Amino acid sequence: MRTLITAATILLSTSALAAESQIHRDLAYAEPADESRRLDVYAPADGKDHPVVIWLHGGGWRKGDKANVQRKPQAFVDKGFVFVSVNYRFVPQVTVKEMTGDIAKAIKWVHDNAKEYGGSPNKIFVAGHSAGAHLSALVCTDGSYLKTEGMALSAIKGCIPVDIAVYDIPRQLGGAGPLRASFFVSAFGEDETVHKQLSPITHIAKNKIIHPDSKASSFPISRSIACSQFPGPKLVQVSLTCPLCGQRLIAPPPVLKAITWVGNHFSNSGVEAL
Repeated sequence: MRTLITAATILLSTSALAAESQIHRDLAYAEPADESRRLDVYAPADGKDHPVVIWLHGGGWRKGDKANVQRKPQAFVDKGFVFVSVNYRFVPQVTVKEMTGDIAKAIKWVHDNAKEYGGSPNKIFVAGHSAGAHLSALVCTDGSYLKTEGMALSAIKGCIPVDIAVYDIPRQLGGAGPLRASFFVSAFGEDETVHKQLSPITHIAKNKIIHPDSKASSFPISRSIACSQFPGPKLVQVSLTCPLCGQRLIAPPPVLKAITWVGNHFSNSGVEAL
């Protein structure tokens, strides 16, 4: 508990102690350029090759805005990150598949322009809350979206979905009451094949290594994700380091619960509350 309190205190430091940041707003990442497909960049004033966090807001796939970031940008800039908050189109204007395509285009833009804002194209993380968490998980597991933009999943070094209910849409619909089911159907439609395609869990496969990087520890983490839904050996724990507070996280199995646990740690460390 003391570690979490200390991390929160650091993240909530006064503006006098906060790192200076450069803010670039309303940058278009897709054509045609419109208000629905723009992003804001918050970058440290100095340095280069900073890791980059792409943030996807929530809103039930129907609403939300990149401006609703509270103190997240400053929290990440204080830790030496470039923070990018993304707008995307909503249903019913577009489908969730097209929405995820917007996210892939934003990732491509960030990759191609990261150096201009002091970031590294080789240190990109994708995070999001609620609907944004679903979109982040989907674009980071179904490689087809990034492939359309000429990129591979290996370009993403980490995915941080915070508070997500739809890793498995068919399962969620199967246990939902009428009102909740209606809410999901209005976003995802009624086609069960589409539900599976839009479920991040569908794209986690045995021997599919997700988000590899140069660290040896990335392989067992990826393997644990792959093995969580298939026969074979399973890791007892998932171990990684919080990029904000530096705390070593030992997350409990099964892996999908472990991902949620890590998301909760981010919230407790001040990220979602900021």
